[in-house]
Amino acid sequence: MLNFLLIGLLFIATPSRDAKKISAIKGESWIKYSLSHPLHKVDAITKEFICDVEINDAKEIQSVKVSADVMTFDSGNSNRDSHAMEVIDAFTYPEVSFISDAVSTNGNDLNVSGKLSFHGVTKPVSFSAKAQSQNGKTTVEGKITVKLEDFKVERPKLALIPTDEFLYISFVVVFPF
Repeated sequence: MLNFLLIGLLFIATPSRDAKKISAIKGESWIKYSLSHPLHKVDAITKEFICDVEINDAKEIQSVKVSADVMTFDSGNSNRDSHAMEVIDAFTYPEVSFISDAVSTNGNDLNVSGKLSFHGVTKPVSFSAKAQSQNGKTTVEGKITVKLEDFKVERPKLALIPTDEFLYISFVVVFPF
């Protein structure tokens, strides 16, 4: 009987580990990539992606999963977008994804690490983000920089001059919590 009571007390005192899955609000969330070239800068954006987080009872983000079809990124120039899809072999590797390994929270600051899969290559990455809650929504903003050659992507060229070696990714993701 004493063992039963101790187990019961332990169960009651143990905080809930149940995580709740929440999906980003489509249309309010976006991912953008930027490439720099000596002659100009290229920005392309998509609002067509899936981003799911798991939150705990305190509404802290515990895990993140993102996936996007690379063909949905739009720079406003269809010729440039077609060339970009050739460079990244979009028909062979149509998706870019991220799955977190760890998310740590310090107030509004998030430190996220996980695996980014792009162009058939999966690499560990880490980045910081900020979460802000207002009017029943939580907005998470962040940036990550990746080296194109780490993902076996040849740097695009304009006038025989290659772009910068880095791909700059920024995002704003809005959740209904």
